[in-house]
Parts: sequence; structure tokens; C-alpha cells
Amino acid sequence: MGCCVSTSSRSTCSSGSNGDMATPSCLEIGFCGKKRARRTFSDHVISLHHLSSLPSRIFTNGKSRGSCIFTQQGRKGINQDAMVVWEDFMSEDMIFCGVFDGHGPQGHLVARKVRDTLPVKLLSFLHSYESKRNGSAKACLKRNLKSDGGDSEKDMSSEDKLNSTWKEAFMKAYKAMDKELSSHPKLDCFCSGSTSVTIVKQGSNLFMGYIGDSRAIMGSKDSNDSMVAIQLTVDLKPDLPREAERIKQCKGRVFALQDEPEVSRVWLPFDDAPGLAMARAFGDFCLKEYGVISIPEFSHRLLTDRDQFIVLASDGVWDVLSNEEVVEIVSSAPTRSSAARILVNSAAREWKLKYPTSKMDDCAVVCLFLDGKMDSESDYEEQGFSSATIQSNHSGNPIESDDGQKSEPSLQRNFTVRSSEENEINGAVSVDVEDGTAPADDQNWLGLEGVTRVNSLVQLPRFSEERSKSNS
Repeated sequence: MGCCVSTSSRSTCSSGSNGDMATPSCLEIGFCGKKRARRTFSDHVISLHHLSSLPSRIFTNGKSRGSCIFTQQGRKGINQDAMVVWEDFMSEDMIFCGVFDGHGPQGHLVARKVRDTLPVKLLSFLHSYESKRNGSAKACLKRNLKSDGGDSEKDMSSEDKLNSTWKEAFMKAYKAMDKELSSHPKLDCFCSGSTSVTIVKQGSNLFMGYIGDSRAIMGSKDSNDSMVAIQLTVDLKPDLPREAERIKQCKGRVFALQDEPEVSRVWLPFDDAPGLAMARAFGDFCLKEYGVISIPEFSHRLLTDRDQFIVLASDGVWDVLSNEEVVEIVSSAPTRSSAARILVNSAAREWKLKYPTSKMDDCAVVCLFLDGKMDSESDYEEQGFSSATIQSNHSGNPIESDDGQKSEPSLQRNFTVRSSEENEINGAVSVDVEDGTAPADDQNWLGLEGVTRVNSLVQLPRFSEERSKSNS
């Protein structure tokens, strides 16, 4: 319920990253008519405890063959953002990228759990589909040889099959992820959760699944060779008409507080809590009966030679930078490997300038360059990175363990924070409650300090507090 699928007007297969197109007879998962070796599912999927040892997977500040990632802790407590890039995902021309923004007392643990588990679940469903095909690659090759380019009906059916396959894989993976969180013995997701924006690039095809308000955009060149920003996802906020309608039909309530009229929230029918500032999320099971869902939006896009890079980021970036500003920052970075770090640093500066009385939010960024090229190692180190940087979180946090109807996207900032001027007019402040850990002495904050950051959650429900006491 509540799932909207959008696809590009035409989809074709590609023999390379942005190369020549071929008929889309069997692009669904693997290769068709290619002699290059393919890794099998068993080659890829290993124990979650060994994910961090995969050379093609990065989840802490650093770079890969065609991407760079960076996260920085805000001033509200532990970093609740997580990110991952997994190259050679299922096959050698496939890349998985994701950003996850946790909220609630255990949001940081939820985000990390989703980061580690969701890609494996997606991989599992993709492999399951490929296994059912049972050697259909040969038949696919014969169809390609017989195709004269005029069989538009078959092409259309192949396009539909392509989208149906990937949509089903994303839907099943997200559903299985949320189900696992609901029964996790050590992770309480009753009032904690996470966003998720995930993409898989295979050749010229881009598949996207997402929930919450983390966002993906693309930097592309227009007909004048000028860089433009293209928003790939929609911020799934409670004030979107289709989201609000679903929530209200499930007896949930959607309204904004008087002191933050621009931020719609989801509330229980019988309590002014928790006030979740998104309509879809992993976890948050206190609201799952009242319209909040984990069913992802799915879309498919055909990439062109004009498309340069994709940026995935948490709302800590979008709260203070527009899509156009992000594209400008990334495209003008001195080296590609420094782009994610420079973008986070730019967001941090904007937080100080635009919201001097606010506690800066956590930021996480993934920059994927579509031509697959990166800088040399010497350029990388000149920009302030080192091998130690790749192995540790730049914000000072230790490396976390692995257990642990068509919309018009806005090109403006996310509007989940309000300025100090707005706060003075409204005469109210909000206090962060997202982090369940006790802050350090120098991170202590009170309402008198003028904290104006709008939280993903306002407060925990009364019965949630009683539930926690009974479990302890």
C-alpha cells in the first residue's frame, strides 16, 4: 500500500557504463551474450561478520574505484548516519550505494544494521531470480541475434520485465529488512528507525529504492555543457498528499507544531507523540499500524553520456544546501576523491551561517562518478586523506561493528530546520531527543541555549517509556 512506481520512458541495455545500447532482452540481472566471467552468488554473499573485509565494499570515510564517501558527526550526540558503496555487486558492472539516517534512541544502530543487511537481502532476491532463469542467457542471445530492431512489442515487454524484476527485488528486500528489525532480539526499534536511499547502477541502467527524507540527485550537462541538478528521489514527508491520505486512513494524525509550521509530523491517534517528520521509515513500529510504512518508492532511469555523477546524502546536507549548490560543490572539487568531504565541510559552514543557534545535524555523503574514474593515490593523500582515514571515521567515532500521481521534486533546501529569526518570532525552542546515549559534558544542551534544530522525533510515547522500564 502506498507504493508508487515510476520508470523512464524508454529503457535499453548497455554493454558498458555509458556505452552503446543493445536490446534489453536479459539485462535484468546478469550478462547476456557476454563471455566475461561472472561471480556467483556464493562468491559474494558471506557472513555479515565478514562484510567489512570485502575489498569492493567501503562504509567508512574513503574512496573506491569510482566513488568517495564521507560522514561527519553533528553536535547532537553519536553519529546516526551510515553509508555504503559496494562495487562488483552481483556482477562486475554493478554498483550498490546507500545512505541511511537513523533517528530515535537507537537510531544509530538501526542505520548501521540496515546498511549491512539490506544490500545482502537485495542480493539474495536478485540471485533467486537469476537461479530461476536456469540458463536462459543462451536463449536470450539467440533472440538478440534474430532481432532486427523492429520488434517493438517484444522490446516493450522486455522493458516491463526489467522494471518488474528490479521493483520486486527492492520491495522484497525492504520488506524483509523491516521484518528482521521487528523481531531483532537486541535492537529496540519501537521508537527508533532509519531512512534509506539506495541505488544500483548496472551499465547504463540506474535502479532506485528509497524511504524517508534522505535524497539522491544527479549532476548532468545540459545542451550548453553547463552542469545542472536533477533530483532523482522525492523526500517522503507526511505533508505529501498521498502520504497524508494513507496515514489518516490508518487513524494516524498529520499536523505541524505551532512553532514549526513548515514541518509536518506523524502522531499517534491517542497521544501527541512521537511526531515523526517522515512518512516512511525502517523501524518506528509504534507508528506502523497508523500509516507509516517501509515500502519503498522505486524508479528506473536510463543514464546518458551527459550524466556525470550521483550524490546521495542525509538531510543534514539538504537542510542547508540546495540541489544546485551540491552539484556546483561536487563538480568544482579539486579532486574527485575529495568531493564528499568538501561537500560535508560546506554543509557544516552553512549550518553555522544560516542557523547559528542550531546544533548541526549529522551529515553523510556518497559521490558516485558515472564514468568510473577516480584520482591517483597521490592526489588522494594531498587532499588530507591517508590510509588511516580510510579505516576510521573522520568525526572521531570508532569504527562501528557490522552487527551493530507524479510528484514534483523541490530543488530547494529540505526545510527541516528553522532559523534563529524564525525561532524568535515563534518564541519556542526544541530540544534534541534522538540520541539515546548520554552526551559528553561539552555536548550538553538545554532549551535555554537556543537549540533550534527540528528533530525527526519530538518525544517518545508514554507507553513506550513504560515498555522500556518493563524490559529493563
